Amino acid sequence: MLPGLLRLMEYLLGVPVGVASPEVATSAPMKGPIVAMSYSYLTHLECARCSRTYAADIVQNLCKCGNPLLARYDLPTLRTQLLKADVASRQPSLWRYHELLPVRSEQNVVSLGEGMTPLLPLARIGASMGLPKLLVKDEGLIPTGTFKARGASVGVSRAAELGVRNIAMPTNGNAGAAWATYAARAGLGSLIVMPQDAPAITQVECAVAGAELYLVRGLIGDAGQMVGQAVAAANGRYFDASTLKEPYRLEGKKTMGLELAEQLGWRCPDVILYPTGGGVGLIGIHKALKELQQMGWIRSELPRLVAVQASGCAPIVRAFEQGHHSAQPWPDARTAAFGITVPKALGDFLILDALYETKGTAVAVDDADLLAEQGQCARSEGVFMCPEGAATLAAARQLRRSGWLDENDEVIVLNTGTGLIYPETVPVAAPTLEVGDHLRVSEEPHRRSGRE
Repeated sequence: MLPGLLRLMEYLLGVPVGVASPEVATSAPMKGPIVAMSYSYLTHLECARCSRTYAADIVQNLCKCGNPLLARYDLPTLRTQLLKADVASRQPSLWRYHELLPVRSEQNVVSLGEGMTPLLPLARIGASMGLPKLLVKDEGLIPTGTFKARGASVGVSRAAELGVRNIAMPTNGNAGAAWATYAARAGLGSLIVMPQDAPAITQVECAVAGAELYLVRGLIGDAGQMVGQAVAAANGRYFDASTLKEPYRLEGKKTMGLELAEQLGWRCPDVILYPTGGGVGLIGIHKALKELQQMGWIRSELPRLVAVQASGCAPIVRAFEQGHHSAQPWPDARTAAFGITVPKALGDFLILDALYETKGTAVAVDDADLLAEQGQCARSEGVFMCPEGAATLAAARQLRRSGWLDENDEVIVLNTGTGLIYPETVPVAAPTLEVGDHLRVSEEPHRRSGRE
């Protein structure tokens, strides 16, 4: 093809045409032939630590070295065959990106309509912080009420496609609720173990979905030990779907990054703040944006990533401040943001690598501050964040105050779930009236809502 015509086609289509650049072409070696326009361009699995490769079409958990496996795709081929217009014409769910997901056949997709959550401006909250370009990606509108539905949809779909009949996992609540729900949708059994202090609503979600549910007087690490023992004794009847102990939950969560890029016109914001426990969402967003870079779909620098934790459980923050590439377990972990109560994340090195690579940072916030932000956001913006999501607002305010964030930065915070899952975080002190009583109407009704 003539060079001038090649450049013209690239300009008109918005994607590279022809042979991929050498650095891209060699970044993910082919492990087998790919049929043109496959439903998935998955090629193999690769250890995130030692780079050992594994076949993708059999059930896999961790690498032999004990570290997570990452799904790899034939990006050089895909970048010459898939157009942004193809994606734009598809249904508004995370499966619009199916070429970059691991499920081989559309018939094996297990879906409840998850994905394409809104990206909303937070004008009043942003103004109060000095961040006029503040936005929230609101995952509270997704099935089961949290972003965990993304990982469950892709993880359960792939597990069922590979012949798994029962899944088992520890959880702080939301992931278990999502996986139990999607397992029911797929006709799989589920064994869910969570701390007894996990949100009651997530326990109900598991129970109503028919999960075999157990509560533990302990933390998620204690639940994980029990699940590991149970899976080992089950002689293959259960598949261990613990965080990053299987490769495909991450692929579902990376669709948050794909959606953000598309919603912004295939570009990146300046900063993304993410509430971080196990860290799969942050790792997934980082992975997604790097894949889009390799495909030539985004050409800007990656956003600075910020891991947000609660001061009562901040192993990533401590490790980052010390310049380490792994974290030590956090003793006596406690926070109102229960979903990020993870004393030791299996993927801690991946979280920290993403922060260092993007020139990001890690921030711990107090429970009092994140709960205050939760209430203020609901009153002034109408967005009822979960405590974990509200932690990102507290962190943004803290970073703007310190000067790490500039007023010209386009900042996106991730609200990972609906506040409805945590009713205990909002005290209600409404007066009770008798029939025939008269209401005392406030003289300034707009003040409570935060409106001017």
